Amino acid sequence: MSSSPSPTSPFFGRSTLRTSHDLAAAGLVAAADAAPLDDVARRYSIAVSPHIADAIDRADPEDPIARQFVPHLDELIVSPDELADPIGDAPHSPVHGLVHRYPDRVLLIPTLACPVYCRYCFRRERVGHAANAPGPEDMSAAINYIRARQEIREAILTGGDPLSLSDRRLRDLLGALEGIPHLSNVRIHTRAPIASPDRVTDALIEAMQRKTTVWMVLHCNHPRELSVEVRAALTHLAGAGIPLLSQTVLLRGVNDDADVLEELMRAFVALRVKPYYLHHPDKAHGTARFRLPLAEGRAIAAALGDRLSGIARPTYVLDIPGGFGKVPILSERVRADGADWLVEDRTGRVHLYTDKGMP
Repeated sequence: MSSSPSPTSPFFGRSTLRTSHDLAAAGLVAAADAAPLDDVARRYSIAVSPHIADAIDRADPEDPIARQFVPHLDELIVSPDELADPIGDAPHSPVHGLVHRYPDRVLLIPTLACPVYCRYCFRRERVGHAANAPGPEDMSAAINYIRARQEIREAILTGGDPLSLSDRRLRDLLGALEGIPHLSNVRIHTRAPIASPDRVTDALIEAMQRKTTVWMVLHCNHPRELSVEVRAALTHLAGAGIPLLSQTVLLRGVNDDADVLEELMRAFVALRVKPYYLHHPDKAHGTARFRLPLAEGRAIAAALGDRLSGIARPTYVLDIPGGFGKVPILSERVRADGADWLVEDRTGRVHLYTDKGMP
């Protein structure tokens, strides 16, 4: 089966919106606002898939789906504490397209393309730009790097979005990883089944069914993203034996409400998706409008934890700026220091985290 939308799909023949003028034509921004948004488009990639465009309520100026994907002039405002590489990929990248931050696992970045571009993305300076995208030679070098290090037990495909690859390229990459005996599993981190559910086909599932277990980690932030088509896609994946996890970013104006998050987590569990991470937003350039104070996030996460059983409860985490890894925010490793926070990484080093730069 092809990975392209079938002629019976409601999205067949429709194009992804990639310019401010596309967005205006689709009624997602006012015509008068399109030209000023060209400055945003020159710096950060735009893509709104047909499925996401249909999910946006054009009558709601505060629509949580639009807020995630439709560009805004505030993206050109960079706070002093924001970073081009907020989670510190570069210092841990011994091979182009590979990040080795933790001893037992690596990130592989086989593409910088995505079906949609999130306005809060921590790799927003890179995604959508083909000039520096890893190529086949880089992936070959990355595979050799993994093969030479037996301590690496897990490979995580990220990007960009790994499901932007063709079925053939994904199958070849997973096949190469399957040939490494010390790898116990592979993860695919993706937005595609949420943003473009037609991407989930029999051919895609066949490509992921390997001797080495392939997990899929789905990025979804709001219950309204779980449309009828998305639910069908996730049911297809789960029914084919693909283990599913979720990751959600806590975003001001999108899901900074325990009721919304509770609905989302319960929906995941009903769809056989185990809630995994709730991320505090990273300090990427031009994303201050999405960030909320850590104290506010802690209160929301604590309320969520009180309402949900363990199977439905994600771990609220902060990726420590600078590449020091994730830390559970509701643990003793994160403690208040006046108006700031002291955050202890996995090696015992303590870092200062500040909410400066908040709108």
